[in-house]
Amino acid sequence: MKIYLNGKLVEKMDAKVSVFDHGLLYGDGVFEGIRSYDCLVFKLKEHIDRLYCSAKAILLKIPLTKEEMVDAVINTLKANKLKNGYIRVVVTRGEGDLGLDPRKCPKATVFIITDNIVLYPKELYQKGLSIVTVPTPRNIPEALNPQIKSLNYLNNILAKIEAINFKVEEALMLNKDGLVAECTGDNIFMIRNKILITPPTYVGVLSGITRQSVLNIAPKLGLKPEEKVITRYDLFNADEVFLTGTAAEIIPVVGIDGRNIGVGKPGEFTLDLISEFKKITKKEGVKYTL
Repeated sequence: MKIYLNGKLVEKMDAKVSVFDHGLLYGDGVFEGIRSYDCLVFKLKEHIDRLYCSAKAILLKIPLTKEEMVDAVINTLKANKLKNGYIRVVVTRGEGDLGLDPRKCPKATVFIITDNIVLYPKELYQKGLSIVTVPTPRNIPEALNPQIKSLNYLNNILAKIEAINFKVEEALMLNKDGLVAECTGDNIFMIRNKILITPPTYVGVLSGITRQSVLNIAPKLGLKPEEKVITRYDLFNADEVFLTGTAAEIIPVVGIDGRNIGVGKPGEFTLDLISEFKKITKKEGVKYTL
């Protein structure tokens, strides 16, 4: 496997960063997860734009132009002969000292991994998954804005640990006011009476790229998309619930906190959205050849 590391393609075993890198020491950095489908990098421009917005928000200078970053992604996919894969682009503050001061890090570290990923077992996409609400609340946006895809995911990891302890695959996180936010790595949607609802970003959720794709697809299927606050009560009484994310794509939810959602199996609208989403992954992105 070839890894892009600071301008070079190196073997996996040689892809090393310093123990003094502030991405490792403090989670000081940003990242993007991206998908390629049959030699098309889905929504690559949107992902790269978001990466640079995250970096700007934390005053992190990326030592590549956006065009150079796109080329680096494509070249890494080609080097690994991947037609279908998951791409992780990471930019850290770089090597510094043991203090917090970002001025002690003269140059950012950039690495790109292209590989395969399986976020949930295949059968859950057919049968649907059950999730639980966990005690760990979502970080408040005023402390760490969720639009910044930072390397500090401890908030999400703590919630994931609680899900594992409950013997389920995913955790539902609420915000400080008890409103539905998102899951540990995915946005959440509900459908009721042909209205498709997802929490607005101001409650503390990432403006996901798959999330936006689903909002765009919805009217084609006769659904009215809305961004509005959601409570657990709303989810319990939804006709359908599903999660979205780059790695997860679209996955049905059939149970929350011991309650069946709808009839307890993936709903028709969810299955239609999955089908329509697969269609756009074949045409919305940047093509490359192996």
